[in-house]
Amino acid sequence: MQQVHNIGRRRAWVIWLVALSVYLLAVFHRSSLGVAGVLAAERFDVSATELSMFTVLQLVVYAGMQVPIGVLLDRFGAKRMLVTGLLLMTAAQLTFAFATTLPVAIAARAVLGAGDAMTFVSVLRLVTSWFEPRRIPLMTQLTGQLGQLGAVAAAGPLAWALHDLGWTRTFAIVSSVGMVLLVFVLLLVKDSPYVTTQVIRIRLSLLARQVRSVWGNPGTRVGMWSHFVAQFSMTVFAMLWGYPFLVRGEGLSTQTASALLMVMTGWVVLAGVVLSMLTARFPYYRSVIVLLVVAQMVVAWTAVLLWPGPAPMWLLVIMCLTTAAGGPASMVGFDLARTFLPSEYSGRANGLVNIGGFGASLAVMALIGVVLDLQNPRGMDAYTLDDFKVAMAVQYAFWAFGAVQVVRYRRKALRHLEREHPGVTHQLRRGEPFVHPGFHDREGV
Repeated sequence: MQQVHNIGRRRAWVIWLVALSVYLLAVFHRSSLGVAGVLAAERFDVSATELSMFTVLQLVVYAGMQVPIGVLLDRFGAKRMLVTGLLLMTAAQLTFAFATTLPVAIAARAVLGAGDAMTFVSVLRLVTSWFEPRRIPLMTQLTGQLGQLGAVAAAGPLAWALHDLGWTRTFAIVSSVGMVLLVFVLLLVKDSPYVTTQVIRIRLSLLARQVRSVWGNPGTRVGMWSHFVAQFSMTVFAMLWGYPFLVRGEGLSTQTASALLMVMTGWVVLAGVVLSMLTARFPYYRSVIVLLVVAQMVVAWTAVLLWPGPAPMWLLVIMCLTTAAGGPASMVGFDLARTFLPSEYSGRANGLVNIGGFGASLAVMALIGVVLDLQNPRGMDAYTLDDFKVAMAVQYAFWAFGAVQVVRYRRKALRHLEREHPGVTHQLRRGEPFVHPGFHDREGV
């Protein structure tokens, strides 16, 4: 296989920056309902349960497409998937801008979820192809966390634009950004620094067995459950229920609530850099690091929910920062899967890992909406702080279940790695990276 471009040099960084811009736009689109939720409830005259369905359906599509998209990514490459994702997101957001009925709006969010589903795993594939193994943990964290700047744009500028420009003009304008990025992707992105792109051509007769092989590997599962337990709280808070909780429940102004969401995103970037260094230095303890981050999150949320009346600002800030740290902690799941699986399986492995956090997120979002309606069926304007506290408590069941699964599969994954690749666990204990050399497709089943 002939290498025609240097790995980790200027071309690699240009490709990564263009792909990162697409992911940033996807996060912006994904998070846009977080600040538009109150307006959406008024525009479409919906209850909390119905409002949660906007985002839940979007995430159902996102999570449900991860395995098929992983297969398509391994088959067609990252560039084609990014182009397709941009086209779908642009069309969906433009439709959402002009939607006046609930079914049309929900359909638009579903298509948006499909386009969004193609972006992150495609960027990770480019990272794996264009950067050295020792840099991949850092680049994975930077991708995940810098992409969250899209949430900052949704929390601040989008809120301003919705106020000054209105619903239709705002969403129509932001939909056009996708066409600009499409030009850059077509001109600048390449799938691989090699002449042969190593895109796998998969026969349908072998597809089920190969997916089962990836899923059967305990490294995939410890990655998925790490993503599950760490990500959902931040996603739920940033995408839908955080803004109403802070404004309607805690009594903050809209400006203060938006500022807190932006502070969360800034903290995500800082925490991502710190966690990337920790996981690169202590690869053997990566899942333990994830659980420590989750424990801090649980403590902060417990303090807020048990506080009599509205929590003080300092405690809300701590809660927001620890919740935000769950984002970079969830990225460790992809790094775990990379250790246990060869690069040619990365599309399917990353797709399965990605299902974890987003599957948990959509379940928690839906349950919070249901609990709010059960607590107070009179709608968004009638919810009290106590209603929100009861609803937000559904997170504890998911934290507990996810933590148990991480511990369970961490043990299985380490035993598996030592059995298949003797001496590698000692290598990881010493802080040395491990690149999977490839395996027979029955390994781990």
